Amino acid sequence: MEILKDIFYTNRKIGKTALSSTLKNWPIIFTGLFYSLASFILMMLLPFFWILGGLVGIIFMSAILSNYLYLIYCIIKKDRFTLQDFKDGFTVYLRKVWGVSFIGWVAMLIINTFLMPGFRRGFQPMGLGVMINFLAFALFNALPEVVYQKHYNPWESITYALEFVRDNWIEWFAPNLVLIGVLYLFTGTLLTGIFNYHLPLSLIFSPRGIVLYLLGQVWFSFIMIYRGYLFELLSTSNRRKRLFMREF
Repeated sequence: MEILKDIFYTNRKIGKTALSSTLKNWPIIFTGLFYSLASFILMMLLPFFWILGGLVGIIFMSAILSNYLYLIYCIIKKDRFTLQDFKDGFTVYLRKVWGVSFIGWVAMLIINTFLMPGFRRGFQPMGLGVMINFLAFALFNALPEVVYQKHYNPWESITYALEFVRDNWIEWFAPNLVLIGVLYLFTGTLLTGIFNYHLPLSLIFSPRGIVLYLLGQVWFSFIMIYRGYLFELLSTSNRRKRLFMREF
């Protein structure tokens, strides 16, 4: 009963705050379009970098993620972001995002090299891939928020994200599943990546796609702001403390 009460009152308050911040910081809605266009241009330019193309791509995507996370940080911490924040954001979390991505790449390399051959005897390759992606999505779901709200190095960020989900899995996933479900209704696209922060540009190649894209961007921005406020509260309190504070 306490769990349900905590979820209800916590999300009622955060929902109002997140809605207000989304409306106040409405330009965040158009960052997905900028990131998609920038990524499209990069894909055309990468062949010119020859052997360094992979490295350039990693740095570029890390900078994009750093930029978006910093804008969300500004909204969560001071309820606004400026053009200067947008300019600065490309480097604020660049090293941390790159470090987390590198650890993830090494983990997938180990899995594909040493574990996948043995597991394939009992599972279909596609089914095994889905299971691994689902586990990564669930276990490291709060990793974006850890990156921009906690002062940890890449490895500490990963371990803290695991601990956070372990300690708050009901309070965290109950609203998140609802939010992601609504996003799927808007766009038909499931948010399956840990750092998947912009919707496909292919959605906007038709009038209907434009409407769906804009709706998806509005809702996605609300999701990320909502998650930021929710993580901030859950990571700095426990259920007993939240219930106690509501009495006053």
